[in-house]
Amino acid sequence: MNHSHLKSMANAIRFLSIDAVQKANSGHPGMPLGMADVATVLFAKYLNHNPDDSKWFNRDRFVLSNGHGSMLLYSILYLTGYISIDELKNFRQMGSKTPGHPEFGLTSGVEATTGPLGQGFAAAVGMALAESILKKQFRINHYTYVMLGDGCLMEGISHEAASLAGHLKLNKLIALFDDNDISIDGATCLSCSDDVEKRFLAYGWNVDKIDGHDFDAISFAIEQAKKSGKPTMICCKTIIGKFSSRAGTSSAHSGAFSEEDIKQMREKLNWNYEPFHVPEDVKNAWKKTVERAKQNYTMSFQRVTRKEEKEWIQCQALG
Repeated sequence: MNHSHLKSMANAIRFLSIDAVQKANSGHPGMPLGMADVATVLFAKYLNHNPDDSKWFNRDRFVLSNGHGSMLLYSILYLTGYISIDELKNFRQMGSKTPGHPEFGLTSGVEATTGPLGQGFAAAVGMALAESILKKQFRINHYTYVMLGDGCLMEGISHEAASLAGHLKLNKLIALFDDNDISIDGATCLSCSDDVEKRFLAYGWNVDKIDGHDFDAISFAIEQAKKSGKPTMICCKTIIGKFSSRAGTSSAHSGAFSEEDIKQMREKLNWNYEPFHVPEDVKNAWKKTVERAKQNYTMSFQRVTRKEEKEWIQCQALG
């Protein structure tokens, strides 16, 4: 998949996110604009999942710890066939399946409820731990990917969870850090001067630092992480609110943009479509990512015996 396709796919995430926030007049567009490139590479090339069987036992897990950026996830869930376009149009509305923060059990494809910052990161460590325990009995072999922001790393729970993951060498855990130096109140330097790289190295993690808008760098970092014998933290240097007039500022974090700003973004990225419209070629590119993932789905079941499948179903029933 070439860079041109990846750019269009990432821009679909960006504009669906903006359109939903505008319609609701509420939400957090900055994070989806900044992390769209990272998310596109992950889902296009690496994440194994199946929208036709969202509870497939050997699927990769994706947790959005910085859950306020929920429209990034909802946009992808629409583009990969988990939810309808009407659900995006109902973002943050009473009774919708697209609440302000992702909720497990409400929306197909959401792996964990994430609101309080750091909670999703800790949940991802738990998922990776479960994989390491169950793989001997069920021949499970999947990864847990967690996307997180500065706010998640400021919370105490992230320290405890990261320490445990490093100690247990949970090498199937890959964290994608939205390293944009911005919090809701301003630059992160106002309240935090942690060296994230040294911190996670001290926990026993691998750490990689990349340009979060460079598709090749993102791919290479994920491939290297998958070969590691330790959990990996990929610090993705990104621009919050990328391509908007608020890019790189705390004002990009939350709230609807002006109509003029959105118009300029559409012109800048040559996205000359009505709100919530994604051109067929971009939709097809996203469908191909699901086809890739489904190949791994079929192969996974070919390797699992009926006895193992039955035992797994019984295990799930017990909680």
